[in-house]
Amino acid sequence: MFDVIGKRRWFFAFSALLTIPGLIFILLTPVSGGSVGLQFSIDYTGGTTWEIRFKDRTVSADQIKAVFAAHGINDAEVLATSDGYYEIQTKTAALGTPPPIPAPSASPTASGAASASPAASGSAGASTQPSASPSPTPVPSASPSASPAPSGSAGTGAGGLTPSPSPGLGNSTLPTTGKFGEIAAALQAALGPIDSQRTLTTVGPVISQELTQQAILLVILGSIGILAWMTFRFRDVKFGATALVALLHDVVVVVGTFAILGTFFRVEIDALFVTAMLTVIGFSVHDTIVVYDRIRENKSRHAGEPFEQIVNHSVLQTFGRSINTSLTVVVTLSALLLFGGASIRYFVLALLIGIVSGTYSSIFNASPLLVVWQNWEDRRRGRQPAGRPARRSAS
Repeated sequence: MFDVIGKRRWFFAFSALLTIPGLIFILLTPVSGGSVGLQFSIDYTGGTTWEIRFKDRTVSADQIKAVFAAHGINDAEVLATSDGYYEIQTKTAALGTPPPIPAPSASPTASGAASASPAASGSAGASTQPSASPSPTPVPSASPSASPAPSGSAGTGAGGLTPSPSPGLGNSTLPTTGKFGEIAAALQAALGPIDSQRTLTTVGPVISQELTQQAILLVILGSIGILAWMTFRFRDVKFGATALVALLHDVVVVVGTFAILGTFFRVEIDALFVTAMLTVIGFSVHDTIVVYDRIRENKSRHAGEPFEQIVNHSVLQTFGRSINTSLTVVVTLSALLLFGGASIRYFVLALLIGIVSGTYSSIFNASPLLVVWQNWEDRRRGRQPAGRPARRSAS
């Protein structure tokens, strides 16, 4: 019979090997000002993301950055995607600022002369503001801004801008007014026509700050709820606390991995990452509860046996179930990671890392920690450690 609990120091050392490098990169994030460690998307920092593709496929990222710099946007980051698009990100607030609304004319006009056009925005925090366009003549005419412009991409027209259809873009539209329109016109003048626009998303700093606060609050409240429920469920704070430590191990593994990926590959954390973390937390605790339930049952069935042996039996009895459950999820997530879209790639990666780490921590961290705590309590109360009576009786 394999002695999982007896080899707990090896498993603890392996967990330290997994968590310490990631923890170092996490701590370096505020120290380095964001150049090292976690890279946050505009969901948490505020700014603009714009994905476009030029008809001329030889256009380079440096050429695009030069056009942005010429218009006062010096913090633009341009990344080429595998399908020919360029993802442009900037944290400059001016890029998402709506153009000033002209004052309404004092002279009376016909009812069909002036039209208000709400700017459609599909992103959180993008400002939506109707802009009135008074016409100098009373002749009713169909205006392209009389109705919301159709858009095939989330966030098109963000920042209160009224986009107009652009040839060759299908249902997508390019902005023609404000800072967006100015830069779009400059890009096409310098680098040729834009063949397609996939997304145009602006998030304001107030919304990004609220999202950050909500994400932290969700994780804290979830952890407190798990500790309270498991303490109540097993009538012992040790079960809840050790499950929480194993959960913290999984969080550090996932976040630390993304801190390393962010440092070397500029992988960013977005709003979906919080969803992935909450899913990982729930899965990890579920797996731990399965092991702890078997420990509670075996304590009643094998009363008088050393606690260390009871826990080891319980881990081995639930080992197959834990591995099979996790393996089915891992196979599904691996298929999504290989064949899913680019928009969910890092969301799936976070889930995959978290599920594997959660399975490991439930078996090789949570239960051994429970034994360590129980042995410490026994020594503090003057009782023999759990494993010694069994060795004396065997001799």
